[in-house]
Amino acid sequence: MEVNKLIFVTRIFLLFLGLTSTLAHGQGTKVGYYSTKCPKAESIVRSTVESHFKTNPRIAPGILRMHFHDCFVRGCDASILIEGSNTEKTAVPNRAIPGYNVIDDAKKQLEAACPGVVSCADIIALAARDSVVVTKGINWNVPTGRRDGRVSIASEAGDLPGPNESVFNQTRKFKNINLSVQDLVTLVGGHTIGTAACGLVTGRLYNVNSSNGADPSIDPTFVPTLRALCPQNGGGSNRVDLDTGSGSRFDNSYFNNLSKRRGILTSDQLLWTDPSTKGFVLQYLRSATSFNFEFAKSMVKMSKVGVLTGTQGEIRKLCTAIN
Repeated sequence: MEVNKLIFVTRIFLLFLGLTSTLAHGQGTKVGYYSTKCPKAESIVRSTVESHFKTNPRIAPGILRMHFHDCFVRGCDASILIEGSNTEKTAVPNRAIPGYNVIDDAKKQLEAACPGVVSCADIIALAARDSVVVTKGINWNVPTGRRDGRVSIASEAGDLPGPNESVFNQTRKFKNINLSVQDLVTLVGGHTIGTAACGLVTGRLYNVNSSNGADPSIDPTFVPTLRALCPQNGGGSNRVDLDTGSGSRFDNSYFNNLSKRRGILTSDQLLWTDPSTKGFVLQYLRSATSFNFEFAKSMVKMSKVGVLTGTQGEIRKLCTAIN
């Protein structure tokens, strides 16, 4: 037994070494990029996240979602933060994400400490990691060195996976940015923290298939609970934990809920029934260690999508506007 445990730990260690080695040479980003340029950069972001989290825990899943949404459109370039009449920030999926103020606060402090050095794109990536940590999830090394984009167009947010999409469509959108089916299941596992508005849920609870019944893919004993949280008439702004029973803690119980047919969003529950994704759901509900390790790996992989480095883009003085 001890030998097997040693083999497993060694394998994880070697995989991690390989991962960090890849990061150090991947797409112009590297772990510790600011170690001499702005030594307190990561600690400033971390303390800012921790401070805001104490007064508003919703910022943690919000920032994680923000990073995801940013990377899916034009790559991880902080284009989601730019304000204007037709920017990504105005698109429906991005309007109400909690945590924009946290990024702005961290940027203000970093500009005071190291003017013109730390990109908004790196702040989002670091804050996403720190948001997982404050909700009792895994810690990992974040490669930095991204630069900020200068273009942000609301219509491009249509590339984001939606709450009612088939696994086929979700997989296609992930593959468009070179993320695998396993990355899909792993990263959607971020729904272990956070909530959904009832407006995204009520369609599964009432008058499904021209009857007064609920979506048959939902555990029927769970329907009354959801209906109490999301009444048929009104309550569209109420919110439901995406991981029932553990919505504020980063763990693997989200996958256990899928196996019990208690996924909140259609797109989530489909991961349990589709043959291409069910195996990964089973893997993660059986092993929190596996989920945590793969989540960190997929987050790093996603964070390198379409990054701007070197002389590309810019380092914004304000995250909300191009220079």
